[in-house]
Amino acid sequence: MVSPEGLVAAAVALTGLALLVWCLWPWRLEEPGTWDEKVDEEEGIPFPAGDSLGSCRLLGKPSALAQHLAWSLGRWAALQGGCWLWPCWPQLQMLRQLLQQPEPEPVVARELLQLPDSGLVALDWLVGTRGARGGGRGSGRGDPSPVLLLIPNAAGKVTGGLLQLGLRALERGFVPVIFNRRGHNGCPLTTPRLQPFGDPGDLREAVTYLRCRHPAALLLAVSEGSGSGLLLAYLGESGSSSHLAAAACLSPIFRGRDWFEAGMPWLYEWPLLLHLKRGLSRYAGSLAEVVDMDMLLGSRSLRELEETLFCRTKSHPTSWEAYWEQNEPLRDVDEAAVPVLCLCSTDDPVRGPPARSLPLELFRSSPYFFLLLTPRGGHCSFPHPGPGGCWGHEAVLEYFRAMAEFLRAEEPRKGLLRPHRWGGAATEPPFTWQRSYTR
Repeated sequence: MVSPEGLVAAAVALTGLALLVWCLWPWRLEEPGTWDEKVDEEEGIPFPAGDSLGSCRLLGKPSALAQHLAWSLGRWAALQGGCWLWPCWPQLQMLRQLLQQPEPEPVVARELLQLPDSGLVALDWLVGTRGARGGGRGSGRGDPSPVLLLIPNAAGKVTGGLLQLGLRALERGFVPVIFNRRGHNGCPLTTPRLQPFGDPGDLREAVTYLRCRHPAALLLAVSEGSGSGLLLAYLGESGSSSHLAAAACLSPIFRGRDWFEAGMPWLYEWPLLLHLKRGLSRYAGSLAEVVDMDMLLGSRSLRELEETLFCRTKSHPTSWEAYWEQNEPLRDVDEAAVPVLCLCSTDDPVRGPPARSLPLELFRSSPYFFLLLTPRGGHCSFPHPGPGGCWGHEAVLEYFRAMAEFLRAEEPRKGLLRPHRWGGAATEPPFTWQRSYTR
């Protein structure tokens, strides 16, 4: 006979399970009638006949580059997988993406880059996997291997998915390197200052250093989730002087303020909130000079933490509105002059409903921005049952390959000089890195 205590425990467990299923159930993300009104069924750049990405669509302003990308990406139909249940659970995909680590474990060589104000950012070079000899296959043409800059989410958490992308890129002949912000992922905080959501100053220093260290190599960048806010802000602020040939964003957050104010799924927000608090607590002594640490570590949401850290400072307090005037990712997007592929899913539980979180007009009007939109992909997951588990990674690497192919074909026709071909001015004089850095 079951005791009353056992019945109560079972009832509590069943109730908790029911609540979890209700929170994770896919239909809670849908807003019928709002999305279809903004995107026509026929809208998008068609994939070649015989090549289809299932329900995926490529949105962008029609051009020769757009057609080339449609032809190249259309060959990856198998990456979306067949009829299986996992893509129908975006919340579980999101949790897996945050917690799972890649196998085998990558080998990383870290550099600490000194900034003008004596702050530090960390560059983690992926050099191989444990138990295996590192190094990619190279380009096969005698050209320097392209450098791929990987930008983690805004909380600085380097997910297993981002590491897996880096390892796949290494196998393909890229030189992958992870950008870590001040105080993130073990990078020492030497000044009482962290990097705001959309302030690209430190990223610009890192890209300049990479250009100095690899002057003849193709520079590429890919960001994950909320880290895309930093990359998009950099591209808009830098314009044609970004030094990048192309960029990609996996499940980007386009509207920073709206994203913080709308709130996020607790399965996503709480792990990142704890991750941030754990990192910030290491520097409580130095940060106490500029912020209220009790309020900071007592934050109950990412918005509250962001506002305490950057708006309620002791020396230069500012309003939430003024903060976002300087940090919205798309504030200078009209100045961007580098092709950008944004890989998004309509069921992304982190970005929010597509009707209000996807800037469709940007992709319709800008010749540089392309949206690869899929109905099932979650947040940075894009699962498929094959090796690697993420067809989005393969799509991004194929996009970079296609971009290099397209630009090589355009060079002779337009008479471009080799140093000018990807993001820098042809008349820009050579430069060297004058500032010291530590390994």
